[in-house]
Amino acid sequence: MPRRRKGKLEEVLSKALHGDDPSLYTVIYRDLRENVEVSLLEFLAISEDFTRIPASRILEIKRRGVMVFARGGSRTRKSLDGH
Repeated sequence: MPRRRKGKLEEVLSKALHGDDPSLYTVIYRDLRENVEVSLLEFLAISEDFTRIPASRILEIKRRGVMVFARGGSRTRKSLDGH
């Protein structure tokens, strides 16, 4: 059975949580009529691991202010390797 390829969001989150310092990351997500910016760790706590706030509401993820994920991918950095 073929393995499912990770999406860009999954790739960024996995790297942030398992291969980097998650405190360096900021998440911007859609909440009703406004966008909210919080740390990645705060987002995971608020979202209760995506049960209260689904991953589909994440608009952007930044690492030290540099965008590493944007919904739609048009502004996403090509590689996460060049910290």
